[in-house]
Amino acid sequence: MAGTGVFAEIIDGDVYKYYSEGEWRKAVSGKSVAIINPTTRKTQYRVQACSQEEVNKAMEIAKSAQKIWAKTPLWKRAELLHKAAAILKEHKAPIAECLVKEIAKPAKDAVTEVVRSGDLVSYTAEEGVRILGEGKFLVSDSFPGNERSKYCLTSKIPLGVILAIPPFNYPVNLAVSKIAPALIAGNSIVLKPPTQGAVSALHMVHCFHLAGFPKGVISCVTGKGSEIGDFLTMHPGVNCISFTGGDTGVAISKKAGMIPLQMELGGKDACIVLEDADLDLVAANIVKGGFSYSGQRCTAVKVVLAMESIADTLVEKVNAKVAKLTVGPPEDDCDITPVVSESSANFIEGLVMDAKQKGATFCQEYRREGNLIWPLLLDNVRPDMRIAWEEPFGPVLPVLRINSVEEGIHHCNASNFGLQGCVFTRDINKAILISDAMETGTVQINSAPARGPDHFPFQGLKDSGIGSQGITNSINMMTKIKSTVINLPSPSYTMG
Repeated sequence: MAGTGVFAEIIDGDVYKYYSEGEWRKAVSGKSVAIINPTTRKTQYRVQACSQEEVNKAMEIAKSAQKIWAKTPLWKRAELLHKAAAILKEHKAPIAECLVKEIAKPAKDAVTEVVRSGDLVSYTAEEGVRILGEGKFLVSDSFPGNERSKYCLTSKIPLGVILAIPPFNYPVNLAVSKIAPALIAGNSIVLKPPTQGAVSALHMVHCFHLAGFPKGVISCVTGKGSEIGDFLTMHPGVNCISFTGGDTGVAISKKAGMIPLQMELGGKDACIVLEDADLDLVAANIVKGGFSYSGQRCTAVKVVLAMESIADTLVEKVNAKVAKLTVGPPEDDCDITPVVSESSANFIEGLVMDAKQKGATFCQEYRREGNLIWPLLLDNVRPDMRIAWEEPFGPVLPVLRINSVEEGIHHCNASNFGLQGCVFTRDINKAILISDAMETGTVQINSAPARGPDHFPFQGLKDSGIGSQGITNSINMMTKIKSTVINLPSPSYTMG
């Protein structure tokens, strides 16, 4: 169970501690933050409300610890990451329990997230040894006008202290996707987990603690965003920010200053369906892509753009599959579980009511109980409806009927988002042309949008983000190039 056994030291009474200087600590203020169970809508857990002074201390320790950690041999860093991955997977059950209670993730999916996270950490260790173990050797006479009198040696060096801010929907996986690349590259990490998902993240951090990472290399501070959010992101001790979330990221990017940013800020992922598509395949992917984890995924299908000639048949097939989705608590491993908060449910309901007022066709009756919203397909949605453009982050999916491929591409590109999209057709030539025309970071051909496997590049255009994720890209962005130039007294050429 959560907070017991090897995890007993991370909790004091009913309040989970924060992690700094290699120890589990209580906030000096004695204040805590409640975490509401989305299903029961009652307080499930409490975490420490860290102060700015405690954040300062964590930053100071992270800075000094990083200097020592950077001198740790690469193989040793990888060894510790492999150990943490094994411990994480060994204790998947209590961490998955937290995911079920904190963010209403279906039980099976919760276990999958933890196992996937362990695999990500191990893969990062292997990839880091490969790409950080190599440098470049350049000679000066390859540039016009130069003799071979300079040798340039380049290598990748750590940035320093990385601030990692993951979202509620994948508080373990999207935390380790930032932590592992930072650590293998020789950085230290300060993690600010989301409030919903904080206890899952604290259990994950304890797995790194049990693996034996040096004190101060990893810190995890919890608290109210209103009190420590800006203080963290604007802290002079931060050398890089990796953030996954929503509009907050735009504000962070404007305040952060001259440091590298890695940001994924959501999407309105479009699914373009052509006349020649396999509609059974399309329907299966729309339901999986649009409704898994109640649509609370950045890469969920968020708008279907179907050619008018096949729209009736497609909607019928999707409705048949939606009718089979199970709805209920995450403990029962239902397909549709409560959304993360009452405010989220209210926002989704606002989009639904706007669509209703403007004449969308409701394929199912709109039904809500607390934070639980039944899956809903909206047909005949028009561009003047909010649901056509805004990201619901819930189990509601709009269908817009189009008369040409160009119309579908135009709608996709008119969005301020550009994370992912997908196109369904049997004509690979058309698929490639449409993919090239879509202004998104990734286009899936004949499959729903998805993040992963975790070593694939993952990036957004426009308001969907800055930089690129994926294991290799994350390692590279958390390092910088250092050059050492050897100047010879006279040109020297290897004769062979």
